[in-house]
Order: sequence, then C-alpha cells, then structure tokens
Amino acid sequence: MILERNDPCWCKSGLKYKNCHMEFDARIAEFKRQGKKVPDRKLIKTPEQIEGIKRSAVINMACLDYVAEHIKAGVSTQEIDDWVARITKEMGGIPAPLNYEGFPKSVCTSVNSQVCHGIPSSDDILEDGDIINVDCSTILDGYFSDSSRMYMIGNVDEKARKLVEDVKEAVQVGLREVRPWRFLGDMGNAVNEFCRSKGYSVVREIGGHGVGLEFHEEPWVSYVSKPGTEMLMVPGLCFTIEPMVNMGKADIFIDSDNDWTVYTDDDSLSAQWEVQIVVTEDGYELLSW
Repeated sequence: MILERNDPCWCKSGLKYKNCHMEFDARIAEFKRQGKKVPDRKLIKTPEQIEGIKRSAVINMACLDYVAEHIKAGVSTQEIDDWVARITKEMGGIPAPLNYEGFPKSVCTSVNSQVCHGIPSSDDILEDGDIINVDCSTILDGYFSDSSRMYMIGNVDEKARKLVEDVKEAVQVGLREVRPWRFLGDMGNAVNEFCRSKGYSVVREIGGHGVGLEFHEEPWVSYVSKPGTEMLMVPGLCFTIEPMVNMGKADIFIDSDNDWTVYTDDDSLSAQWEVQIVVTEDGYELLSW
C-alpha cells in the first residue's frame, strides 16, 4: 500500500504518515535496494501490541518462577507440565505449545542431552546432577510470549554447571549486539564466537523466531550466522534469542518415536536460555525471560 504524506500512518498511531513512519519506511527501502533482507510492515509491533505481549509475558514468567521455586530431584517432568498448565489457566492464559502441530503437552522439558522439545512424562523423574530446560510459551488475548530457563538439580558437576552459566552469558553477548539498523547476523555471529571460545558448539538447524501475534513468525534467527547478514533489525521487530549449545558436537537427531524431541548426536549435554525482545530506537526491551 502506497501512502501519501498526509495519510494516516499504517501503524494505526493516529498520526499522519509524514510524522510517523515515512522516514522509517524510506530507510528500510534503501536497505532493500542494497539487497538486504528487511522486515515487512506486518512484523513491526505497535505500542499497543507490545503492551499485549507484555501482559502475556507476566503469565509466562510466573510459570518459570514457580518452576524455580519447586523443581528438585524426584519431581517428574509431567509435574512440571501440570504446574504450568494450572498457573496459566488460573491467570487467564492458554499454553501455546498444547496441541501446536500435534505437540501433546503444555510445556517443553528437555533434560541433559535433550536439546529441545522434550515431552513431559510421569516416567521421567529428575535426578541429582541433572540439568533441564523448561521452555514456556503463553497466549493471552491473542498475544504470544515465549521464554525458557535452565535449572540445575542438586549437585551438578562443574562442567555441566559451567555450560549452563556460559550459555546464559551467551544470551547477554547476543543482546549487546541488538541495535536498530544492524543485522540479526551481527547478533548470531557474536553468540557463536563466544560459545566457540568456550569450547562448545551451537546447533545449526534450530534457532529463534519472531513471536508476538503468532507463536512462530518471521524472522528465523540463526546463531551461526555472519555479520551483515540475515534480517535488518528495526524498532518494533520482536523475536527470541535462544541459542541451543552443546558441550560436544553440533550434530543432532529427532526422536523417531515421537517426532519431537531433539537430542545431541553424541549424547553430550545441551543447554539453552531463551528471552523474547523487541527492538527499540536505541537498543532493545526485554519482554519475557
């Protein structure tokens, strides 16, 4: 849609186009002329939409906070799913993973060598020394929030503890590269270089994603990318930073029995932290963590 200067802006701010997104669109158009990947207007979140995502994130983070307070050896991953389902419902939300493309549970619980998409089960009992990622996603009033955290069960050995702590730091390294009018590849490359410097490998096939009005939107977010590549980051672009980092090699496989759970191919430990952010005029704002 082509707008004239005095037309209402496409973002529904109520302002004239010339006083709102006209210069913004012109700047994006210049990057597109240079052959760069740029976001469509539909990916740019408005202030109203961002507030809706934040309300959803309150539930998402409440679930993860509850897990932090109650997780311990002897707890089954099904109990974690029960906690998340109950809290989400009590707070008025819907668990986004439940029945998403056939996923059977309300949350993902990935233990030790499971990279992601672990399916909660009453048969999977956490033991002393385990590490686990709990990946929680919530829908509230049509807005999606998404974040995950690592939890260490009891007496975790030093190598596993260091992996968990280093991957958390890798997310911070990535966040420092999030600035408007730079590229997702700048962020992904920084994450990859940091993880490699620690002796780890980053999963190639699975990455982050846009999120907010849908569970998974564009852009797909790689953490093995090169500077100056991938989508242009602009104010209003909302996505996750969630590198999946293996202690061993980067190779993975999907459980053939359930077609969901991803494992490290060499049975090495894997860790992941996930945050949801929106790019701002001078950096980023954390929405869910």
